[in-house]
Amino acid sequence: MKTPMRLLLSQYPRSGRLDWIGLRPARHAPIDKPTAAAVNATGLVGDRYAGRSGKRAVTLIQAEHLPVIAALMGHPRIDPAITRRNLVVSGINLYALRGERFRVGDVLLEGTGTCDPCSFMEQSLGIGGYNAMRGHGGIIAQVLEPGWMNIGDPVVAELEDATS
Repeated sequence: MKTPMRLLLSQYPRSGRLDWIGLRPARHAPIDKPTAAAVNATGLVGDRYAGRSGKRAVTLIQAEHLPVIAALMGHPRIDPAITRRNLVVSGINLYALRGERFRVGDVLLEGTGTCDPCSFMEQSLGIGGYNAMRGHGGIIAQVLEPGWMNIGDPVVAELEDATS
């Protein structure tokens, strides 16, 4: 039987949506922006981090946080590529998916932690970019089941059995 807190943590108001995909072919290289991506056991095919093992196979950022970062920086908007994340997701709270399993298209991911900003944000966003991204950097995830994802795919939490 689920505890009352576990029940609260397992309920989402709606599914999310994959809005943007970014592949980082090399350090500081321009981001490739495909409309679909293959995901293997270690990350997005074509991304410089794919092929490495670990819990940081995929990086995700909340679409709703991009205007916040822009406002904190005094910019009218921010191109998601500047954040150097793989996926931009809207409509579901990514922080609620830390420690949880969720699907993006065919791919089953597990949120493994926060995606804290790096010092490169000072260069890409400008002075204060690191602090503007703190608390808004998104999450990291590991791949549990490879597959394909396409822009527009739903982002859905994998819910446990209600009696668990």
